Amino acid sequence: MKIDLADLTAFLAVANAKGFREGARASGLSASGLSEAVRRLEAQVGVRLLHRTTRSVATTEAGERLRTRLGAALTEVEAALDAVNDYRGRPSGTLKLNVPISGARLILPAIVSRFLAAYPEIRLDITADDNFVNVLEAGCDAGIRYDERLEQDMIAVPIGPRIQRFAAAAAPSYLDQRGHPVHPRDLLQHDCLRLRFAGRAMPPWEFARDGETVQIDAEGPLYVQGGAIADLLVEAAVGGSGIVYLFEDWLRPHLDSGALVPVLQPWWLAFSGPFLYYPGRRLVPEPLRAFIDFIREADRTRQ
Repeated sequence: MKIDLADLTAFLAVANAKGFREGARASGLSASGLSEAVRRLEAQVGVRLLHRTTRSVATTEAGERLRTRLGAALTEVEAALDAVNDYRGRPSGTLKLNVPISGARLILPAIVSRFLAAYPEIRLDITADDNFVNVLEAGCDAGIRYDERLEQDMIAVPIGPRIQRFAAAAAPSYLDQRGHPVHPRDLLQHDCLRLRFAGRAMPPWEFARDGETVQIDAEGPLYVQGGAIADLLVEAAVGGSGIVYLFEDWLRPHLDSGALVPVLQPWWLAFSGPFLYYPGRRLVPEPLRAFIDFIREADRTRQ
């Protein structure tokens, strides 16, 4: 049985006020409208709900039982609607993000704690995944990707540094023993520590200088699959096992400490930074809208 919620509300207004005119004043509806709604409701349930006289209106036994149960139910409905209104008025709820391992490692740490402090009623649910899944199919609100990985029909907002570089480095002990490469092709004579991703061909190392671009598919003693264990490459390089090639920011602590030494630095490849991307919906969820505004303000401050 499908009953209009408005008819139930009309019945409750009349039953509580014990009259159609009184119910009309309390609800802001017309007495005739309330009378028609109650008649419609009684016809649907097949039970008389109100005793009507020219002087008074009273609930029947069935009507009183309905009034008691309905009052509690409609109070819960109003509370549920108030909870939805909270999302419109102040950002709260869960924001689900799908990001590459590099984004989780290099981009989000500078953002997450400050964002959570600014929006304590928002919960972040982050999945780090280098498989570049469709964010909607993965049940996420947004993702972080680079230019070449952005899906069509998505809105992209810059997040994090706008220029990044890949950097090659090795331990001083390795370079003392094997020498310093002076051109990317020299890497073919060196031990290179390689990273690959599941389901994809191993990407070559790409270098650029003065308009010249060189791609090198070097070999070495260590291959790892997946960005989640890229730190193993870094530790192997620090231990003197060969040359590593990763995001400059990933290697920066070891470069600053001297545990690693830059290799072929004039050839390091620069590329544009990542983007937060999300479907071009008319209504953006409040947690996502808050996150977008936050990173845009962070970008303005950085500039």
